[in-house]
Amino acid sequence: MECRVTWTDHMTFVADTGSGHQVTMDGPPDLGGRNLGPRPMEMMLAGAGGCTAFDVVLILQRGRHPVTGCQVEMKAERAETEPKVFTKLHLHYIVTGNQLKREAVERAITLSKDKYCSATAMLGATAEITWDLDLREATPQ
Repeated sequence: MECRVTWTDHMTFVADTGSGHQVTMDGPPDLGGRNLGPRPMEMMLAGAGGCTAFDVVLILQRGRHPVTGCQVEMKAERAETEPKVFTKLHLHYIVTGNQLKREAVERAITLSKDKYCSATAMLGATAEITWDLDLREATPQ
């Protein structure tokens, strides 16, 4: 995996990923940024959410569970002093499907947390990670 991050101006940086995508990151105005993109630590949080959501959906699909939606809402706390690592991370999963079994969804979340999600595994080195689940029935179309 490769990535190149280039400083463009002010406190704006552009990441060119190995898969051919670009992401703009910027700092807050009080530190010279112009708020043109997410902060780098927000990107880490988004990456963790994307990683675990990907796992949960894939695990449920492979198990032929009728999942139709997945959201992960996250709240993180950071250390007061440098380096301001994440110290607490709570993941609130909102999973929607057609008569999904709670046990199957909880198993998918646990497998993501304990085995597959490399992003939360790395963040777990400094942060206490907790989660909960809001399981919803899909609305008929």
